[in-house]
This record gives sequence, C-alpha cells and structure tokens, in this order.
Amino acid sequence: MKPDKNNSIKRFRIIFFSICLVGIYITSSALYTMLTKEEYWTEVSKKFIRQNIVIPATRGNIYDSKGRLMAGSVPEYRLYMDYVVIDKDSAARCKAQHWRDSVFTATLDTISEGLARIFPDNHRSHKENVKWFRNRLLEGKKRKSHAWRIYPRNATYIQYKECKELPLFKETAYKGGFYTKTIMQRKHPYGSLASRTLGSLRTDSNAAKNGLELSYDSILRGRDGISHSMKVRNKRVRIIDVEAENGHDLMTTIDVDIQDMAEKALVSKLKEPSVNGSLGMAIVMEVATGEIKAIVNMHRGKDGNYHEMKNSAISDLMEPGSTFKTASMMLALEEGKATLNTKVDCNKGIFPMHGRQMKDHNWHRGGYGVLTFSQILEYSSNIGVSRIIDNAYKDSPQAFVDGLRKMGVGMPLNLPFMGKGEPVIPQPNSKRRYWSKSDLPWMSIGYVSQQPIISTLAFYNGIANGGKLVKPKFAKAELVDGQVVREFPTEVMIEQMCKPSTLKDIQFCLNNVVSIGLGKKAGNGGKLFQVSGKTGTAQIASGKKGYHSGTRRYMVSFCGYFPSEAPKYSCIVCIVKDGLPASGGGQCGPVFSQISQFIMAQSFKRDVSQLADSLSVFTPDEKTSRSNDDKDLVTVPDVEGMGAKDAVFILKKRGLDVSLQGTGEVKSQSIPSGSPITKGQKIKLILG
Repeated sequence: MKPDKNNSIKRFRIIFFSICLVGIYITSSALYTMLTKEEYWTEVSKKFIRQNIVIPATRGNIYDSKGRLMAGSVPEYRLYMDYVVIDKDSAARCKAQHWRDSVFTATLDTISEGLARIFPDNHRSHKENVKWFRNRLLEGKKRKSHAWRIYPRNATYIQYKECKELPLFKETAYKGGFYTKTIMQRKHPYGSLASRTLGSLRTDSNAAKNGLELSYDSILRGRDGISHSMKVRNKRVRIIDVEAENGHDLMTTIDVDIQDMAEKALVSKLKEPSVNGSLGMAIVMEVATGEIKAIVNMHRGKDGNYHEMKNSAISDLMEPGSTFKTASMMLALEEGKATLNTKVDCNKGIFPMHGRQMKDHNWHRGGYGVLTFSQILEYSSNIGVSRIIDNAYKDSPQAFVDGLRKMGVGMPLNLPFMGKGEPVIPQPNSKRRYWSKSDLPWMSIGYVSQQPIISTLAFYNGIANGGKLVKPKFAKAELVDGQVVREFPTEVMIEQMCKPSTLKDIQFCLNNVVSIGLGKKAGNGGKLFQVSGKTGTAQIASGKKGYHSGTRRYMVSFCGYFPSEAPKYSCIVCIVKDGLPASGGGQCGPVFSQISQFIMAQSFKRDVSQLADSLSVFTPDEKTSRSNDDKDLVTVPDVEGMGAKDAVFILKKRGLDVSLQGTGEVKSQSIPSGSPITKGQKIKLILG
C-alpha cells in the first residue's frame, strides 16, 4: 500500500505551524517581561551585583629616635541618620518604617538631650543646644534623608560609644537608622613641634601632602582591603575578600628633647627687641651618622607670634654670607694658594676690588690692618678672604668653582622632601650667565651663589667628621609591631674632602673663631667643652631692587660643631631680620651655645643647669607652671593643663624620665606636684 503523500504534507504543516506558534509565544513572553517588568528585573539584578567596600588600612606611626610618638592615626567618627527603610519586601519595609518613625517620635527629646550632653557647645547654653539638636534631627526627618549628618564635626571614640547608648541609636543600622563613617585623623602629641618636617595629610582624602609623611608614604600608608556585604537570613553580613595591610611605622632621627630646646631657644632670641626676626632656623646634626636631631623653622605670623609655616631650612635658597668663607679659605690651603703663615694687608677696612669697594664690618673704625690667615677667619675679614682668592684664581675662576665642588660645596643633597632647594653655584665658563671680574671676590665671601642652610651645615659637619661628607639623614628605621625590619644606612657623599693637613689647619682656625674671635658667644668660655665654628652675616637682596632699596634685610648665622676635640654634633642657627644691629656671632651665637650645652648635658646624664655658665639662660619662653615651686628643682612641678612639649621640657629639665599617653593637654600626672624628685625617676603624663 502506497503512503498517502497528502496526509504527510498535512502533518508536516501542522507541526511547522505549531513550532512557529510556540516560538511566537516565547518571544512575546520575553518581550513582555523585558518591557513591562523592566523595573522589577533591574532591582532583582542589583541584588546579584556584589558591591565592593574598601577597608581602609591604618596609617603607620611616626616616632622620634627614642621611640616617642610624634604622629599617629586616631579613629574619629562621622555620625549619620538614615530615616528611610529599604527592603524588597514591602510588608516588612512598612513594618520596619513604622517602628522606626514611632520610636523616633517618642524618644526625640531624650535623644536631643543626650546629644547636647555629649557634644556641649561653648556658644550655646545647654537648653539652646538641646533645641539645636532637636531641630537638626527633625530637618533630616522632613527631608527623608538617607545620609543626614547629625553633628557637623567628627566624634571621638568615647563620644561615639556614648551615642550608642541613646534610644534608637543603640539599635542596628538597619533597624534604627543610626550609622557612622570612620575617619582616621592624624594627631601630633607634641603639637607643632617639627611639624613642617613631619609633614601633613590632605583633609579630603588623607593622602600624604608633604614632609616625611609624603617622603615615606609607601611605608606608612599600607594597603587597603576589600569586602562586600550579603544578606543572610534577613541580616546583612560583611564578607572580607582581601584583608587590609596596615602601614609600617617610621622611626625618625629627630630627638624630641633637642627639637624642643632648639625651638624654645630660637624663639626667645627672635622675640628680643634688638632682633625682632621675621624667620629663625636651626638644625642639629649628628656628626658621624648625619642624623638630623632637630630642625626648626619659625616664621613670624600676622599675629606677631612664631609658627612652623614652611621648611625653609631645606627649601629656601639664600646667599650664605660669611659662613662660606671657610670653604674659600679651605680651598686656598688645599691647593697651596695660602698657608697659616700667610698675611694680608686689609688696609683701613676698605679695598678697591674690580671697580667696587670691598669693606670689612669695622671699616668705619679704621679696619684691621695686617691679618694672619687664622685672624682673617677669626674676625671674618671680607678683604682678607677676597684678596687671597682673587690673587689665586682671578685668571682661572672656573678652577675655584671646580675646587669647591671637589670638597662638596654646591653638591645637590637630594633630600627626600618635595620643594627642596639645591645649591646654585654660577659657572664662570657657562654661557647662560655673564661672569664679571667682581663675581669671584664676592663669591668667596658668601655672595653670588645660593644654597639652603642645610647644605652649609652638611659642609661643616664634614669638617667635624674628619673630612668625610655624609648626607643629612631623617629616617632611622622601618618598624613593624615595634620591631625593626629595615634600617636606613648613612650615605657617604665624599670619603675625603681634603688632605689631613688642610683639615687640621681649618679646624684650628674654626676653634680660634670661638675661643678668641667673633664667635665667642657661641661657646661657653671654655669652662665646659670646646666649640668650633664660623659666624655669618649677609645682606639679603630685595629681588630686582637689589641690596640698597628700602629697609635693609640681613641673614645672620653661626655654624659649627662640638666638642671640638672629638666632635659629636654640628649645628647651624640662622635668623632673618630687618635693619641693624645684625651680628651672626652676637645674635645666633647665644642660641648655638644654649643648644650645645643642653645636648652635652643630656649626653652626660646631668641636669642642664649644672653645666650652664653664669651668662646662659636655659628656659627661654617657658610656659609658666602653676606650682609655686617651679624654681625649686628638687620638687615635682604641676604641669596639668599644659601642652605636652612644655610639660616634657619642664620635667626633663628637672631630671625626670617622662612618658606620655594620649594626645592634647596634660590631664593628670603620676607623681603629684610638690613631691621630692629622685634623679631618673619616671613620671607618666595622661593627655586628653
């Protein structure tokens, strides 16, 4: 029997049309789902998208060379209120919203009262403060805000914990709506002490902005972690994907005690009517290692007080003045252009030099006449130095500049600071700048060239260090949980700056500057230890107006080292001031003397007052303590209510071993005021 072809075709058509109908149905359903329920499916898809949450790493601390905290991160909290419940289950959302609203209304007065107590306001009474918080909370409620800032400032951890005790706020964020954002704030227990060197963070992002914070940011910042949240049994659970790696700590070379003493001594001098300085700078450096033990930058603000505004000791380029004469005379010795037996006729204090008048500071008193090599430095004779250098190098000034370079003068220090200044030493053979015959003699006495004062100090430190020029060092070690994981070595820039004989001769001259020359006030009369160094006074040019426009400005300085026989520390003190008198030895020398005696007293574990000579003042600008026995060094003073650095200075001065806990002002001290002092006794200060 033959198959019925017509029936086969009929069945095929039925199957075909059935398949088409099914396809049309599926396509229509898909289109309907996408177009008419787009909003629904969008919400569903969001639930499957994992939103990463950053876990901020805790920034490492910065310590001084003795392990005392100078900068640390402390958590602070921004307080928010979410007035609107979000839940995919409409019934659950309505129920939770009703509960939150009813509790908010019922406890609003209690919450407002509590917030006013936790966050008192100096400009409002308690009653007014309660009203302010009440209106603040109601305003957020009116706006149906998801992120209403309850309090405009950050709260401390203690304040946050007190807030969590209030009605509604003690509930979970989902239930009560109260939540916080943690902000890590950088705190400095010693206030502004060395603040421009330590650096700061940007307020908007907590990113490093300047100073050591920026230089060693890769060590300090750590690495943020990542987490996400997911709902488990109607509760949000945070899942950590990548753990945060907290930053490592940095131990600096700074010594808080030396830093504090240097700042106090310098500010006291700046405030003297005869000085009235606009800027004061001081740096203390450890000779063998190059470690910077103190660096002070005090600018006079509009309020008349002195503040750390800029790291001028590292960034500002200035003509060094007479401290540069040491390098010039040292080169003359090194290259055989002069000896200690060389004598120069300085006439009556005025000498013609390539069409200009070279003058000594005492020209109006008849000058010095004939001076020996050492006396030229002792009395800082411009004529003596410039005549030696001009006679030796006037036909080959490039040889003078090259010789200085070999000794380290003009070498870039490449310090780890943004905005650092590097020496600018004009090159006679360069086509970029016209070189006149008068440039050489004026360069030899500290003009024409420019450099930051830390470059001057590095050179003198090399003389103290047996001719080894080392790079100034600010970081001592990298720490993890208090353990050293990396030490930062001393970098030697020049192994031997000059011949041993040259070094011996120049050290002899620098010792004479202090013992019998213009630098006497930088020493201590030879009663305690020997000091070597050089005075400096330079007139500062007023831009294109030059040196003779308006009020004349000066930079006075003293740079040297101590003790002369076995140098341990080098130091430079500089003051920028208007008008006369202007004397590096007379105005910066006493500050150098106070700093050096304080350091040596610390080294010998003796009270600084026991080493002071009769003319020294060791507590300049000290904040007055409330104890009647402040002048009596055998009893513990009352330092409660004082800043940390002032309290530490006073207690250290009395031979006490001080430790700190917390930040801010002194709230309590472990040994009551008036108690007898035992040498080396430990005292703990609680700050808050």
